[in-house]
Amino acid sequence: MTAPEFSRLERIDTIGEGERTITVIATDAERVALAKRFDLISVDRLEARFAVRRDAAGIVARGTVDAAVVQACSVTDDALSVTVSEPVALRFVDHEPDAEEIELDPEALDTMVFDGAAVDLGEAAAETMALSLDPFPRGPNAAAALKAAGVISEEEAKPAGALAGLKAALEKRLDRS
Repeated sequence: MTAPEFSRLERIDTIGEGERTITVIATDAERVALAKRFDLISVDRLEARFAVRRDAAGIVARGTVDAAVVQACSVTDDALSVTVSEPVALRFVDHEPDAEEIELDPEALDTMVFDGAAVDLGEAAAETMALSLDPFPRGPNAAAALKAAGVISEEEAKPAGALAGLKAALEKRLDRS
């Protein structure tokens, strides 16, 4: 496995039960590599602030990931400037959680596995940024480009063939009941 493009390792022996604030900022070279990894035109800024502490189940990191990126419109390839300000709540654990350990509580923390010696706050920030982006962004010219290509919207689509009259027939039947 190759090293992450934006790695900021924080040794767990430096993390105590009291919170400590850690800020990580991606360099120019790291942002270029992240843009390539996540298929972005550019990553102009990526930084995160974490309040990190140890608890009984692992290392907890809460904070915010802030970024400015340029994505390509999924229809026209036009450049779209996007800003990210994403809250993050993570628990780093030294093993993969078993299925019975997974909590579906809305207050539950997202879980990341670490090697037992250090947590990677840079990779956590990079993944948070990537997950907060629209995977199919559309710019202001997308609708016109789709229409020019003959693609109709869902609103314009009408049932065809054998299903065309089904809705009307069902409505008539319900009105008679």
